[in-house]
Amino acid sequence: MVQFLEILRTLFLGIVEGITEWLPISSTGHMILVNEFIGGEAGFFGEDLFLYGIQLGAILAIVTLYFKRLNPFAPSKSADEKRATWQMWFKVIAACVPAAVIGLALNDFMEKFENWMVISAMLIIYGIGFIAVEAYNRKKGAKITSIDNMSYKTALLIGAFQVLSIVPGTSRSGATILGAIILGCSREIAAEFSFFLAIPVMFGVSFLKLVTNDYIMTGWEWVILGVAMAVAYVVSMAAVKFLTDFVKKHDFKVFGYYRIILGAIVIAYFLIFA
Repeated sequence: MVQFLEILRTLFLGIVEGITEWLPISSTGHMILVNEFIGGEAGFFGEDLFLYGIQLGAILAIVTLYFKRLNPFAPSKSADEKRATWQMWFKVIAACVPAAVIGLALNDFMEKFENWMVISAMLIIYGIGFIAVEAYNRKKGAKITSIDNMSYKTALLIGAFQVLSIVPGTSRSGATILGAIILGCSREIAAEFSFFLAIPVMFGVSFLKLVTNDYIMTGWEWVILGVAMAVAYVVSMAAVKFLTDFVKKHDFKVFGYYRIILGAIVIAYFLIFA
């Protein structure tokens, strides 16, 4: 019975991760809050090992969906296309520098702030940010409509915005997309670059957590982690396709309103019932 309940919980967390990792609504914030509501620690085992491990499934979804676009060795690509792919990767690497220098240094320290007060505050603050930036962006318009015409300076600055996501409840995709829009990127490019930037950053952090954690996993724990990764992979595929189609016709304001409403609900819940 206990194992059955763990599988159900695993399926649920895999769905939450797959949806919230790519939408600008904070996957970590949702995962922590879900665990709070359904009971249990940050993970099934060993600190936050489960939460970081499950992200690998979400990353693989991006690699699958954009494999040809990401592959500079694709035989079907011309020399110019292969060169453009390499340039795109160099920009992604440049954007990773702030996270590598600042994010990793502060990551363990910021984990101390994984509580409902910080998460709800960040949900609301960035919700307001999305609404305000979209209102401004509607008047200004986008100057960067492809990764090819994105400068390395812009890529580096987008990476600096990504560092803000070390604050629980911020959202890695949210901070990256918001920063990209502020810097003049179209919604489509902001979302796409956020997807690509997630590959080295999330893989690096997840892999580091898995190999440096001294917790020895049992066979059953490997099973539930595998199930969670598989669910996150499948759901991520759907979430990414949804977001890429959505931003072609709509702005990000709806996510801003969602963040504000969720943040208010979290505050009300903990003030009343905690």
